[in-house]
Amino acid sequence: MYHRKLHKTVEKISSQLYANEEEMLISVLNELIQDDNNAISGGRIWKLSPEKKAYRLVYQNGNIDQINEDFLIPIKDYPLFELFLKERTIFGHETNHILRKKGIFKYAASAVGNRTKIDGLAYYEYLLAVNSTDLTSEFKYSLNIIATVLTSKIKQWRTASSQKTLKADINRARELQKSILPQHEFNYYDYEVYGATIPAEIIGGDFFDYLEIGEDKDRLGIVLGDAASKGISAAAEAMYISGALRMATTFEIKISTMMKRMNRLVNQIFSDDRFSSLFYGELTRDKNGLFIYSNAGHNPPIFLKEGTDEIQLLTPTGPVLGPAPRAVYTTENINFHKGDILLIYSDGITEAADVNYDFYGEEKIMELLLKKRTLSPREIALSLIEDVILFEKDGQYSDDKTVVVIKKIK
Repeated sequence: MYHRKLHKTVEKISSQLYANEEEMLISVLNELIQDDNNAISGGRIWKLSPEKKAYRLVYQNGNIDQINEDFLIPIKDYPLFELFLKERTIFGHETNHILRKKGIFKYAASAVGNRTKIDGLAYYEYLLAVNSTDLTSEFKYSLNIIATVLTSKIKQWRTASSQKTLKADINRARELQKSILPQHEFNYYDYEVYGATIPAEIIGGDFFDYLEIGEDKDRLGIVLGDAASKGISAAAEAMYISGALRMATTFEIKISTMMKRMNRLVNQIFSDDRFSSLFYGELTRDKNGLFIYSNAGHNPPIFLKEGTDEIQLLTPTGPVLGPAPRAVYTTENINFHKGDILLIYSDGITEAADVNYDFYGEEKIMELLLKKRTLSPREIALSLIEDVILFEKDGQYSDDKTVVVIKKIK
């Protein structure tokens, strides 16, 4: 499951009406256990009790013997808990003899909520612990996403009553965001490029950019990013990442190194309920049409070869930016020939939903691209956006929509 799809799934579940935040956590955990696509067979929710310096069991479900209600696990017995601030999700071997008797030997746990200091160290208010046979780095990234979304929802609940929207500030933010976005159309060497973004609200978390690199401008960086959620906070994160990328490309560092540094920046600068997906690639003047890219948990761009129906998806080469500060990012490459098209998009395109909550999806993008392949990047991009808007016109949910189309014309 792509990280963005997992994020949307958890966000959808957690956005329903609940009596309290614990009920929301329970609902999400149960949904994950029931979903056959997940490797989670059971789990528990623990809540920090600062006065007892321990985590208290508040809910359990799955294929293990039942633990006594209000069971406590003292913080001092789990030095591993200190890693939550660095890793957000940890894998561990159970040491408590009572829990081992209940059948818990290995566990994965993710930290959720705000943090409270106890004896000089900070601890999260909730731990989401799960049983799984799939304790891999990919599974760890997935749990990071789940914990990030749940933390975001808890914070939204707690601030909703006091949050006020100031129209003048939003308008100023909108103008600032518009000034940062590049012109839609761009010609580079043998390529035509066209990008467009439509925020779901006055301002949004999607962004794209074209970055000329090197004194001779012998490379062109193509960026499309999507900060999780919508509105002011997402727009602030998007603008920060966009500015940081512009600065980073002036140093002409390796793409994999740049992505690694961007990930650490997002992790350090923004709160732990924030993350972004990002696709970054560089067009070159190489005679073979070399295009080098890295994909941080973003929807796979669609590469269509001229004269064929052959489609290649540029799948992620690393996780989304933010939750996993030590994540590694690799690069891949493709070669453009005359007539080849690359279509990059945000998940507001694929996850546009009609009145029946059916998604627009990748297949419709591919079908449209095959039909419009002879057109210019501008015509392809605008046709796609128009088709998506018509598809979701009676739907209840809308997200930021961004498209960038690259076509080699010589």
